Amino acid sequence: MRKVAGSVALATAVLTTGAFATNGDNMIGVSPASRAMGGLGTGICLEPTDSIFRNPGWLGRQKGFNVSFGGILFMPHVKGRYKGSVFGDTGYQSSDADTFTIPEIAITNQINDKVVIGIGAYGVSGMGVDYRDKDPRLAKMHTTLQFMRVVPAVGYKVSDKLAIGGALHLAWGSLDMGAIMSADTDANLTNGLETQWNAGGGQSQSYGIGASIGINFKPVNDICLGAYYQSGVKMKYKNVFDSNGDGNFEDLKLEQPQEASVGIGYRPIEELKVGFDIRWINWSDADGYKQFKWKDQWVFAVGGEYKVTPRLALRAGYNYGKSPIREKNVTTSNLNTIPDFTQPFPDYDVEWFNLIGFPAIAEHHVTFGFGYQFTEHFTLNMSYVHAFEKKVETTGTKCYANNPASCESATTGAKNAQDSIGVSLDWNF
Repeated sequence: MRKVAGSVALATAVLTTGAFATNGDNMIGVSPASRAMGGLGTGICLEPTDSIFRNPGWLGRQKGFNVSFGGILFMPHVKGRYKGSVFGDTGYQSSDADTFTIPEIAITNQINDKVVIGIGAYGVSGMGVDYRDKDPRLAKMHTTLQFMRVVPAVGYKVSDKLAIGGALHLAWGSLDMGAIMSADTDANLTNGLETQWNAGGGQSQSYGIGASIGINFKPVNDICLGAYYQSGVKMKYKNVFDSNGDGNFEDLKLEQPQEASVGIGYRPIEELKVGFDIRWINWSDADGYKQFKWKDQWVFAVGGEYKVTPRLALRAGYNYGKSPIREKNVTTSNLNTIPDFTQPFPDYDVEWFNLIGFPAIAEHHVTFGFGYQFTEHFTLNMSYVHAFEKKVETTGTKCYANNPASCESATTGAKNAQDSIGVSLDWNF
């Protein structure tokens, strides 16, 4: 069986957050209306959910009292693989963690002609891999994380052309992860595994806080411009993982990265509106991600809505963000180094856990959906998102027991495709 380094395991723990949320570990959008249009929400006015979470600059334009309840059924199709010249090839093994539910609720209330307040609660990720019943060379990796934000917000309509807004992001996370770790001190790889241990420390919870600000500008009635900035959110999960078999569980730090976005919306005719957003996600400077060499993402979203009838709106869109985890050719000659988060892990160890423990590699998404207004005050919205399968493989030389003579050429790979269905029930008064 392939020896798995303790340092590699710790890498997985740090990166296990919203692994299948599709723009890295971020959802492309929260509400069905946004998700059906490729994740729009910066420069195009949508339902209350996205005016709170994505761009609070839209909140000042909400009318009356609005309530939205909904959720997402998220179905990732994830596979992992290890191939070594000494320990052989696992082939691509399917993760058993293939279904998640992600809730959302939002309420807004127009105080007067200028001020609108709102609050939303969102499960912004549902994630995990489960290789417990798969080839043991995948270390029986299993991870589960729930991450939720409660977002109180306020919007202010400065004029008919300009609206601004801000929000607090009160975050809660729960992390549970495990793997069968092993250590082999035999430099020639002849004696097999000498030590094994179950490294999982059980479920750990953490809290964090962040903020966002947004702006919405309408130079003319049929054109909308928007922008927002969302700060990072620092989290710390205690006693999560024993990376070196000493019986002590390490604390794991993770920061949801800062991001910024600009967008435009255009209504060429009364029945049609279209939009285009660009979003920057700063993975490379966020605690946890920067140690594992994630690249920043530029996310591009385009979509639109057409009202077939006054009650029925059809929606479609496309979302693309290049994977923050890239194919590499790397080498490590010090498998047994145990990290302390002050410097990067050995390169191949990082890639092993990026791809087996946290394959957040999806890039291309097509989206569809509809909204149907049953009554003056009640609307049903639905969405479907498909992320096409993406494969990333890292190759290199894997060395054991600090002895360059005991090395093997190795490949670690992941595949990730996704389907999700969203629904919300919206009331306005």
